[in-house]
Amino acid sequence: MRMKHLLLSACLSLALAPSAMAQDITGSGVVPATVANSAERAIGFAANAPAGAALVVVMTDAALPPLDGVALSAAERQAVAAAATAASFDGKAGATLSLRGIGAHPRILLVGAGTTPSSLALAEAGGKAAQELRSEGHPVTIAGAYGDLSAADVAYGFALGQYRFDRYKTVDKKTPPTGAATFVSADPDAAEAAFTSRWKPLADGVRLSRDLANEPANVIYPESFVARVREAFAATPGVSIEVLDEAAMRKLGMGTLVGVGQGSPRGSRLLAVRYRGAGAPDAPLAFVGKGITFDSGGISLKPGNGMWDMKGDMSGAASVIGAALSLARSQAPVHVVAVAALAENMPDGNAQRPGDITRTMSGKTIEMLNADAEGRLVLADANEYVAKAYKPRAIVNIATLTGAIVSALDDQYAGLFARDEKLADALLAAGTASGEELWRMPLHKNYAEKLKSDVADIRNIAPSQGPGASLGAHVIGFFVDETTPWAHLDIAGVNQADKATSLVPKGMSGFGVRLLDQLARGEE
Repeated sequence: MRMKHLLLSACLSLALAPSAMAQDITGSGVVPATVANSAERAIGFAANAPAGAALVVVMTDAALPPLDGVALSAAERQAVAAAATAASFDGKAGATLSLRGIGAHPRILLVGAGTTPSSLALAEAGGKAAQELRSEGHPVTIAGAYGDLSAADVAYGFALGQYRFDRYKTVDKKTPPTGAATFVSADPDAAEAAFTSRWKPLADGVRLSRDLANEPANVIYPESFVARVREAFAATPGVSIEVLDEAAMRKLGMGTLVGVGQGSPRGSRLLAVRYRGAGAPDAPLAFVGKGITFDSGGISLKPGNGMWDMKGDMSGAASVIGAALSLARSQAPVHVVAVAALAENMPDGNAQRPGDITRTMSGKTIEMLNADAEGRLVLADANEYVAKAYKPRAIVNIATLTGAIVSALDDQYAGLFARDEKLADALLAAGTASGEELWRMPLHKNYAEKLKSDVADIRNIAPSQGPGASLGAHVIGFFVDETTPWAHLDIAGVNQADKATSLVPKGMSGFGVRLLDQLARGEE
């Protein structure tokens, strides 16, 4: 992916920062609500399939399931079965077969979910169907070998898979699909209730994260990021929102977060969204995300080739907010605080210089050797603030932090760094269950030696070569008390997709929303 390539060439940290004075493409500073992506298919549930719709059949093997509620004659079933045999379609996960000219259905699409599919496998089948039908002009019926509540899993995957970001296209814009997606179930009310209460809020959270990260940096910067979040959470029960501007942060001594943004006319912000559900514990679980709305690298300027992709360096912040939205809209019985450390890293005459020393809220000092390793700086202050203001039971950081993690894991896993074994195990389990997988990386005590400074408490990079992802994680962890369970997720390789997969269309992935939602719920 382009961001990964730029990260590798910079070989340091990704960061995307906000902007404050420059105008966006509307000339007003904030995109109006009328500027939206093309409408997605409405999702509904029914006991019987509507007439004239394309048909999707979710398969667990090569045999066509009964398909109660779907008008498919014996001759049509035989034709589908013959076509599947001829194409060696076996119903394995990810397999598809598209058929036309059979009966009254304009198209019949077979999608494999694998033998005894899990909830995630069914969601992936739904997402695969959505990807295959992006240009299909007819309404869609989805049926197959799943139970009533599992129809909600398939619908959830369909919702994730059909996402698109096309709001700024005015010519050659592909016509969006028309007509609803109807999921056939023997108990449509139960399926719809499961989808509405659990899966739709999660899809909404992923959509918000993707939207924020896909927006250009002249549209999303610290102040407008905050405005979008306020709009998304409007009238949501159990939610409180706190925003610190630069004046408030300076008063608190938050020199590292403010310092990163001082080269930009667009002021930095710290945004905290707190959600507490009924019966939730007093101490929240804290999600703290890096929110560099654009990262030029500051004075330590990034290579120009591909720099435009640095609009996505706020993906960590976007994902913690998306997870909070999912939990709040579903009224989950959890207590979380999602913190976005928002800044724009630019190289003007007021920008930080390599060699500068900045001070965090607690009074600790950082010798800043490279202005392109700014993500760890904004997270230092954000971690200290959330610890003092919210007293969380654990802190999880998520950031597009280093090119080194891309070299290690490519786009298959996010890197997991943790000091607490119980938290690490919970994150690994949540990653497997959600489909956003992690790989445990080392945090060795000797890394501290490489980051020792002669003039400050710590450097933001090592002056010589070393394990870049682990060193970046160590800097962040330096600003979290040893007694607080803490983990860091480096998502630089997975926050963007070069090509579509079943649940992730091409573009910003929203990685972390599903994972953190799962972690907060404590589900297995």
